[in-house]
Amino acid sequence: MPGRSRRIPIAAAGARLGALAALALAFAAGDGVAQGFSFSQPDTSAQREQQAREQRVAELLSTPCRAGLKDQKIMVVIGELQSDGFVAAQQQNYGPHFAAINQRLRALGLKTWTPEEIRRQVAQAEIDAYFRNDPDAALAASKRLGANFVLRGLISSQAAPNPVMAVNQVTVTMGFTLSDASGKVISNAEARGASYAGTDVAGMALTLVNEEADEVVARLYADHCRNAGVDPPPKPRPARK
Repeated sequence: MPGRSRRIPIAAAGARLGALAALALAFAAGDGVAQGFSFSQPDTSAQREQQAREQRVAELLSTPCRAGLKDQKIMVVIGELQSDGFVAAQQQNYGPHFAAINQRLRALGLKTWTPEEIRRQVAQAEIDAYFRNDPDAALAASKRLGANFVLRGLISSQAAPNPVMAVNQVTVTMGFTLSDASGKVISNAEARGASYAGTDVAGMALTLVNEEADEVVARLYADHCRNAGVDPPPKPRPARK
């Protein structure tokens, strides 16, 4: 009859409420799964970066190297650029830095002089010549030691206030240059890192070398094997008439 309200059976009403409740639970569960997927995934960027680094190192170390080249000796010297522009190159101050590079070079079959052997046979003034770009004095030092190659590591730093945090930030760079006894550059490699409120530049450089040494040495090794002793091809002789 007109005006009478339509009654819904109790069983049907219960079924509808159950369906609505199930639908609400499904949405809630779906939302929870979506949130879990979004927020619970681990950050694998560091792992991917490490894998990429290991792949680069493996590719560099696969460079063929002549056996005779490995028999020739490399002199490793390390210096630190001071704020006044002077380079401190007393080798006894950089033993750990030297060891981080030297041990890896020797593990690759390359021959190097120890710091003690260098100090016994090469005067400090001649070591300083490598960092003053004095080719005559550097050549004299190479001949005195009998080194076929020289690997020079130079530590430099730059301090500046951090624009976000109220602390000083020190950026340390360690550049490596491998050259033959005549001064011809064979390879350049660089590592860079930063530290907040750092005052121990040599200590920061050591941390940097230990973090980057595998890739730095691999780069030096690959360039050494590819470029050392490679001379330009001889000019063709003119044809006889």
